[in-house]
Parts: sequence; C-alpha cells; structure tokens
Amino acid sequence: MKMRAVLGGFALAFTPGFNVANVGAVADQVAHAYGVGLAVVGLFTTGLFVTHAALQVPMGRLCDRFGARVVGGTGLVIVATASAAALGWKEAWFAIGMRLVAGVGTAASFVAGADYTRATIGSAVAQGIYGAVSMAAGGLALALVPLWGSWQAPFVTAAIVAAAGAVLVLLAPTEPARAPVARGRPTVVDRRLLPLAAMHAASFGLSVVIGNWVVTLLHRAGGEPERVAGLAGGLVLFLGVISRPLGGRLIDRPNVIRASFVASGVGIAVLAIAHPLPLAVAAAAVVGLAVGIPFAPAFAGAQRLRPDAPGAAVGFVNMIAAVTILVGTPLLGLTFSLPGDGRIGFLIVAALCCATATVVRPRA
Repeated sequence: MKMRAVLGGFALAFTPGFNVANVGAVADQVAHAYGVGLAVVGLFTTGLFVTHAALQVPMGRLCDRFGARVVGGTGLVIVATASAAALGWKEAWFAIGMRLVAGVGTAASFVAGADYTRATIGSAVAQGIYGAVSMAAGGLALALVPLWGSWQAPFVTAAIVAAAGAVLVLLAPTEPARAPVARGRPTVVDRRLLPLAAMHAASFGLSVVIGNWVVTLLHRAGGEPERVAGLAGGLVLFLGVISRPLGGRLIDRPNVIRASFVASGVGIAVLAIAHPLPLAVAAAAVVGLAVGIPFAPAFAGAQRLRPDAPGAAVGFVNMIAAVTILVGTPLLGLTFSLPGDGRIGFLIVAALCCATATVVRPRA
C-alpha cells in the first residue's frame, strides 16, 4: 500500500518535470522542422506554462475539495491526449495549442502530486523527494530526448510518460479523508507566502528557464555537439535528485538556504562562459545542486502556513514559479539574437538568483 502511494505520487511529479524541458532539448530540430525561429520554439514551453500557471490555485482548490488522486490522474490523461494529438499536424500554431491543453494537465498533476505526497507520506523530506523526481524528469528529458533528435521526440515521449503515470495513479490508494474546505474564500494569497513563492521562482523557475536554453548555449557559444551539450546541460535539472531531499532536512537552516541562492547565481554566471567543457560541466553541476535545496522549505512552509487549504497554498507558490518560466523562457531565447549568443541573458538570471538570498526568512 505504501509503495503504491509512493509510486502514484512520484508519477504525478514526473510528467510535469519532463514536459518543462522536452522541447528545449531539441530546440534547433523543432525550429527547423516547423520552419520557425528559436523565439517561436520558446512559445512551445510558454504555451504549456500559460495554462499551467493560470490554473495552479484552481487545481489546488479542486484537490482540497475532491481529492488529489482524482485531480492528478485526470491531469495525466489530459497531458497524454494533448501530446499525442500534437503529432497529427506539423504546424507551429497547432503544436502550441496542444501545449496549452497539456498545461491544464501538468497544473493538475503537479499540485495534486504535492498534496497527495503530503497526505499519504508527509514530512518535508518527502516533499523534497517528490520535487527531486520532478527535477530528475526534466534532466532526463534534456539528456535523452536529443538522442532521438526528431521534432516528434518531445511529443511521443511526453505521451508515453503521462500514460504510464496515469496507470500508476490508478493503482495508487486514495488519500485519507480531510476536513471540509471552507467555501466562499476567493483566494489563498497571503503575504506570508510571498517569500516562499519568490524562493521557488528563483530556484525551480529560473532553473527551468536555464534548462530550456543551456543546450543551445553550449552548442552555439561553446561549440559543443548537441548530444554532448544535452548531457552536460541535463545536470542543471537532474542533480536536484540529490539536493531537493536534502532541502527537506534544512528547513530550519535559513543561512544554508541563502547560500544555495548565491551558489546557483555564481554557477550560472560561470556557465555563461560556455567553455571549456569541463568548466561548463562543473558549473552546471553546482547550479543543479544549489537550486534543489529551496524546494522542500518552500512547499512544506506553504502547507504549514495554510493548513486550511494546503493544495491551494502550494498552487499559489508554484504559480509564481510558473509565471517566471512563462515570461523568462522566451525572453532568454531572445537574448540569443544579441551579441554573446545568450550570455547576457544567463548573466541576468545569475544576478536574480543571488538577489533572492535576501528574501529568505528564518524557518523558511
């Protein structure tokens, strides 16, 4: 029973994580196949996050009312259907539309998974492991999707991952009953949640923005083959497998959390150099480890501050990160048209990460 709950919760984390990086992993191939520029390819991820961001709080409220397992499983079915449908017509506007639909499913899946993990497993460390699975999925997408190297690869793999996850959620047990949620409350916006939201945006949000373009940076500015760049860039997301669970044990260590933001900023700044390859790999590893630490403190902190609506509270915190991805991904893509092949954009992101250290509060 416990193992089925763990697998169900982790399945809800894996699909959203995979989808944030699967298109960026083969950005040049997708651009060539659709006959568009990289800025338009950025809209494939932007489209996903338009609905993903907009529906975070509503999906959290649905979880609080109807249960996380039901909401999350439905979300995975939506992702699988939309991803498969995107293969039917090779037009950029149609693919972006299907990514908009897929974002409905990723919103439901991610918020529901965090709430399901809280209800069935509990503890900040469990939240960290949940987040680690999501980040590992993004890293695997960056590393594995380029091995196929086709415009179809992001959509086929997304459909397979979501369908497999839906089966695991179907087999997972229903979470324990919860107290009824008070009705008539239009929002869970709470000023106490804002520092937590900023932490999540600067760690998860900006790491996804970087992850979507790091392969292109290493390929264009560093001259590395795309497959090699994909393996190196995957460290930005994949190493959160180690640090996100660790963050659950550091929830009462604000100084360490602050240091993680400084470390990630420095790592991104070094990554902007893009060569030599060993230095880029080391920088990517530092970023991947550092950005994972704030995840559990942000999510567990939000659930603790709003025990009356834990799903909606997580939805609010994650919404801010999703908006960061929504805005930041195409903007960073645009910097590749400026001198430096994206280096300017990476340095701006580095500065934002360092600045976020100032918002960390005791018992984040």
